[in-house]
Amino acid sequence: MIATAHIHGPARQSFQQLKTRLHRQMVDAIDMSKAGTLGEETFRGQLHALASHLCERPEAGLAGGDRELMVRELMDEIYGFGPLQSLMDDPEVSDVLVNGASTVIVERNGLLQKTDVTFADDAHLLHFIQRLVGRAGRRIDEVSPMVDAKLADGSRLHAVIPPLALRGPTLSIRRFKTRIVQFEDMVRLGTLSPEMADFLILCVRGRMNVLLSGGTGAGKTTLLNNLSRFIPHSERVVPIEETAELQLQQPDVVGLETRVPNIEGKGLVAPRDLLRNSLRMRPDRIIVGEARGAEVLDMLQAMNTGHDGSMSTIHANDTRDALNRMELMIALSGAELPTHVARQYIASAVQVLVHIARLATGERKVVRISELAGVADGEFVVHDVFVHRMAGVGDDGRVQGAFYATGHEPVCLRRMTAKGHEVPTAMFAARELPTGMEYKPAT
Repeated sequence: MIATAHIHGPARQSFQQLKTRLHRQMVDAIDMSKAGTLGEETFRGQLHALASHLCERPEAGLAGGDRELMVRELMDEIYGFGPLQSLMDDPEVSDVLVNGASTVIVERNGLLQKTDVTFADDAHLLHFIQRLVGRAGRRIDEVSPMVDAKLADGSRLHAVIPPLALRGPTLSIRRFKTRIVQFEDMVRLGTLSPEMADFLILCVRGRMNVLLSGGTGAGKTTLLNNLSRFIPHSERVVPIEETAELQLQQPDVVGLETRVPNIEGKGLVAPRDLLRNSLRMRPDRIIVGEARGAEVLDMLQAMNTGHDGSMSTIHANDTRDALNRMELMIALSGAELPTHVARQYIASAVQVLVHIARLATGERKVVRISELAGVADGEFVVHDVFVHRMAGVGDDGRVQGAFYATGHEPVCLRRMTAKGHEVPTAMFAARELPTGMEYKPAT
């Protein structure tokens, strides 16, 4: 008999195996066709009553506290995220990673942690993946053993099953957070300094084209979401994303989302298709959630043809790498531009480069804000405006270092001033910048 409601180790595996048997009994005993005629609430009540009855039978061997836990998990198995439900309900969890039935890892505050959550076996995990994928209108089987899908709550799912996954089915879920970390929080937590935040806000209000770079999970989308807060409400904004994550507050927002092919391989709508169509929607600004392919050329064309103030993110290891990746994406678009022409095209479109990184400690830092000032002798002219310099890791496990203003006064200030935005040049004086304080954006 399982004696506690908080079950760990081998007992947890036995608990999951018992749950699998009870779940099969429920599926055999209930007529799922009644769901439409009885109504959702009544049908759910019948399922709950059946689960309670099965858990109370002596052959189940469950104590009182374990019965309640089993009933709850059985209902989660049908309507929720099964064994992962508690992790999906945890607001601090950003990623849930399942490597086979016995290994579930989560990311909390930028660090990976192994949990004691398990599935009964690989068959249980495979059935769970198929249920989630099916609800998203996709399919996963031996013919199509990989899938990307968007869940009903906005989370992103990626799964790989055998024969491609050698150690059993694998599942990755990137949580969709309803509460985005605010700019004020980022300054208080030391992600960037107040002066850096003020400069980025001025860039948005002054309609500079901004490119944010960083690795996976570095916080590019979070920063982009925060910057979008400062777009004037009088402007028409068209965000283009593969999975809708941006939460824009402007009244005139036309959100566009790409579409993957259906089971027959038809119906694909790529970011480039949406970008081309967005130009017919009279946008003031275009926001590309992530530039990763041929759509970069269309995005640069939009930035160069009257859509100032557009923004995008790109996966890259540093600022220079981001520019090199954009060159590569232009080549992938089929445009046979000489290198110097492609670089000139990029430099005329993008004014401000922001690189954000997730450090080994899990902390996120805006490590560099730079100005792309043009091209000279065939090379990009990039001037750092603000940088973060690391000095090691302290005894408390946090990064030691500081933000600095380099002393470079951006050329784009003239454009901001010409558009009526007053920029205090004192913020660019070379010095160490204070951080980790309360912050309120200037109105």
